Amino acid sequence: MIGGGISGLAAAWELVQHVPGSDVTVLDAADRPGGKLRGETVGGVTVDVGAESVLARRPEAVDLIEQVGLSDRMVHPTGASAAIWSRGALHPIPRRTVVGVPADPDDLGTLLTPEEVDRIRQEVPEPLAAADIALGELVAARLGDAVTDRLVEPLLGGVYAGHAREISAAAAAPALLAAARAGTSLVETAARAVPAPPADATVARPPVFAGIDGGLNQLPATLVERLTERGVTVRSGTIVRELHRAQTGWRVVSGPVPAPEVHEADRVVLALPAVPTARLLRDVAPEASAALGTVETASMAVLTFAFDAGALPELTGSGFLVPPRDGRFIKAATFSAVKWDWVRAAGEGAGPGGADLVLLRASVGRHREASTLQHPDAVLLDRAHADLALALDAVLPRPVARHVQRWGGGLPQYAVGHLDLVATVRESVATCPGLAVAGATYEGVGIPACIATGRQAARELLGH
Repeated sequence: MIGGGISGLAAAWELVQHVPGSDVTVLDAADRPGGKLRGETVGGVTVDVGAESVLARRPEAVDLIEQVGLSDRMVHPTGASAAIWSRGALHPIPRRTVVGVPADPDDLGTLLTPEEVDRIRQEVPEPLAAADIALGELVAARLGDAVTDRLVEPLLGGVYAGHAREISAAAAAPALLAAARAGTSLVETAARAVPAPPADATVARPPVFAGIDGGLNQLPATLVERLTERGVTVRSGTIVRELHRAQTGWRVVSGPVPAPEVHEADRVVLALPAVPTARLLRDVAPEASAALGTVETASMAVLTFAFDAGALPELTGSGFLVPPRDGRFIKAATFSAVKWDWVRAAGEGAGPGGADLVLLRASVGRHREASTLQHPDAVLLDRAHADLALALDAVLPRPVARHVQRWGGGLPQYAVGHLDLVATVRESVATCPGLAVAGATYEGVGIPACIATGRQAARELLGH
């Protein structure tokens, strides 16, 4: 296994269900396994500084949490609503949208102007001839620029750290693309996908997201423990530089050039981002390498703040998203202590002199906006602090503690035609017996999707 993020660890977990653990090795370049499921201590409280939740309506992540013995610690957000910081005010996010396409224009509140809402009602569902199109362009053509700029952009920015007018509709919203190609209304499609809540308010709706009490970072940490118990070797700080065919399998070369270390393997899973995967595949699967070499990525940073609860104004809601057209520095903020009960409880009495702490975080950085991150940590934190104060229309105190987690090239961009690119990669890799790929580049950037690619890669190898 090359790559110790959640995709590679999931592949290892799938393998040990069928082969002895002592036959499985995970080589990871980072200082610890887990990839973007990472925790750090801020103000004495350990919190997630990468992914903090999983989509609960897909089974893969929830199943893995249960299988490694963390089901009793699985939690859900409090239900506090989020907002969009647009045109200088916080507006509730409409509850019934499909990646920003509203199921009911009347539910948009003050987020859009009356004229922009009227433009939605004027949708003309003419059939789309293109096999794929940028999602933002599709929505803007059907419903107006405001829907893309004020709804789709901030929602997709939170997922891909990209731009809606460049992200593939086929990859990000296949149901909307299918509706457009069939000449069906996008609004009606969203209404069918997200039905109105039941009239009986006592009927509980299943939670959309799930996390772990103490942080989602516990999933990879516990998974590594379970793998190690089964005999799997997990090595951090190990950079793989070369991959070669061997007489009976594969030869993997890691370590510095003057002192290389050679690993022999019957089967290999490459659970790495697109660029290092392309480099390793250059000689063994050149078509896959060339395709992966065209995948662009976005860099971002998660900025975490711990404030003295007594000096902080009351926070309402779970946070907010920010449309890029408004020119703000941050692209999103999460009021962690409001969104998660466990974060609020962990902050109680954790501050100096036993004061309660409130933890929240902001994210910065989008695709092709690397200059945003080309500042020292202190500058990122100060600028984010200023944006938070503007959004809350309040004077914020100096934080008790703060932390920067940079994710360079962390999110692959699904450009128009991405599904064809993935098909090319998979067809090329399939010509190499005993080799498979996994990760966020292929079937989705969410944690359940990454887990699914890892376990599927393992099953492919077992089939060989």
